[in-house]
Amino acid sequence: MTARKHTLVRAAAAGALVLVIGGQAAAADPPPALRTKLEEVVRSGPPGLTAMILKDGELLYRLDVGTIAPDAQLPVASASKWMTVALIMTLVDEGKLSLDEPIGRRLPDFQGEAAAITLRQILSYTAGQGDLTGFVDLSQDSGVTLAESARLIAARPLKDRPGSTFRYGAPSFQVAGALAEQVTGKSWAQLFQERIAGPLGLKRTAWGYPTRPLDPAGVRNPNLQAGVWTTAADYTAFLHMLAGRGQANGVRILSEAAFDEMERIQTANADMAYKPPGATRLNAYALGNWCETVKADGACGLVSSPGAFGTYPWLDRDSGLYGVFFLKDRLPNVAAGLVEARSIVLEAESRP
Repeated sequence: MTARKHTLVRAAAAGALVLVIGGQAAAADPPPALRTKLEEVVRSGPPGLTAMILKDGELLYRLDVGTIAPDAQLPVASASKWMTVALIMTLVDEGKLSLDEPIGRRLPDFQGEAAAITLRQILSYTAGQGDLTGFVDLSQDSGVTLAESARLIAARPLKDRPGSTFRYGAPSFQVAGALAEQVTGKSWAQLFQERIAGPLGLKRTAWGYPTRPLDPAGVRNPNLQAGVWTTAADYTAFLHMLAGRGQANGVRILSEAAFDEMERIQTANADMAYKPPGATRLNAYALGNWCETVKADGACGLVSSPGAFGTYPWLDRDSGLYGVFFLKDRLPNVAAGLVEARSIVLEAESRP
């Protein structure tokens, strides 16, 4: 990621979003097959979608297909996880939290075997706390605190021995949020604004619950694995930071070491017991994102964080390409088509 200032302007004639860098517009024509594939996805269910494709800090093209407002604010479900982990890792960078410290040292409500759970296990869904089908965090009151949310989770029996089993969608991320608030004395909303949204210029990203819009000012217990409401432009700004391995707009938000941890497979020795609908083809998980391809040293090559409502952000380290398919529909309806669309992009942009 470059440290140059990025300005986005709409090109009316082409219907594309052009990235202007240093006064020079840089854009590419999208592969015709990409539009065809995205139109096919829209016919399968969602009223419309936005695709934003980037490479090395530059927006190559934007496609708005079907009926979708350019500034639509949508719930992105599990695409929220990347944002949660990025915020948590800023605290790891500062030494306020450790990935491998037992949580019982800071949260005494976790007793016995649960006291030994680590933040690494929480963020990789190997903490033994069940899976998405329990709807534990989704059923909680948004008005309680994250600390109370963690206490409610601590009172539940473990499903598995910590570290042994991957079960996607456990309520674990609420515990990570409680730890973040405890060590800083600030609310999750404050931390996100100061550490992620403010530096990245995210103007329309808020935390709540995925199933219903809420006034962010009244949400004390945001759903940290699935509660973000945002826009395609805001999420793309966040992807710029990920692609830049922690640096954006001349500001370093995360260290290189944080990204080494975030994009390293964490489930190599775990039983992959539960994967969500639409992601059953994925076989390895890192910290808050899927390793769609894994290198020999355990580092991830192609990473993603698709959400249950269809939004599908991804980043390919080998090619420097990354992007987001932004929409609202059930992930199982659209996942195959979006993966095919991404393959079209990767193949087209890899040609000499």
